[in-house]
Amino acid sequence: MTTNPRDEYALLNGLRFHFRESGDRSARPLVVLHGFTGHAASWDSFAAAMAGRYRVLCLDQRGHGESDWTEDYSTEAMVSDVAAFVGALGLVKYDLLGLSMGGSNAIHFAGSNPAGLERLVIVDIGPEIVRSGLGRINSGVQAADTFDTPEDAIAAGRRANARADEHELRHRVRNNLLLTADGKWTYRYDRRLRDSSQSRPRPSTDENWAAWQRIDVPTLLIRGSESDILASEIAAKMVETNSNCRFVEVAGSGHSIPLEAPRGFLEAVRTFL
Repeated sequence: MTTNPRDEYALLNGLRFHFRESGDRSARPLVVLHGFTGHAASWDSFAAAMAGRYRVLCLDQRGHGESDWTEDYSTEAMVSDVAAFVGALGLVKYDLLGLSMGGSNAIHFAGSNPAGLERLVIVDIGPEIVRSGLGRINSGVQAADTFDTPEDAIAAGRRANARADEHELRHRVRNNLLLTADGKWTYRYDRRLRDSSQSRPRPSTDENWAAWQRIDVPTLLIRGSESDILASEIAAKMVETNSNCRFVEVAGSGHSIPLEAPRGFLEAVRTFL
């Protein structure tokens, strides 16, 4: 059994996608979707911990990590990518986990009742988002994104999230950087995603709730106790409106639970799966 991640590539919907694979290929597949501005390598610690029992497949979603950039970053397009990924790998029975943006995509994918999906984990996202938290994320994306050294970028990440686990922060930031022609460092994800003037079509709140209520597989909703994205009352409503949903709150964490509380996150996922 191999726990070290393997870098793989697939052509999906006319774009070249990168993903990281851990564990035996004969094991049960677990597809993992990162959040906005994230990337597949940010799951490396989690994937290593799960690889004893799972084939962990961490996808760089379009415009992120090493996957192609494009002009269409709609939820519809990203959900279509997930369906294409599952099809390209020939997954018959699999579980799905999504964080933040990836969780939103996972909700809409699961809400289409795809064949083969057996269990779902949604991490700190819901049909409605707290506006103040969304503003914080947008402000961070529009902040300075060019650095003299990787250490400068890591320091910026530390200032942006004081709760972040040091090992996870360094790994996440270092693997999200590329060297430019002028010797500076910048983030790998598409600059269009950092531009507030660019439209990124999203479903309406009603469409989000409808997708959530259509999910018919066992589902775990994980919320950070200090989250400024998923309000506690929205989480409660999610549990009330979908009888398949179980709920766990990770103490001492904000929105980025795998980054801020990796042990609590792993325990919650392992217990459910």
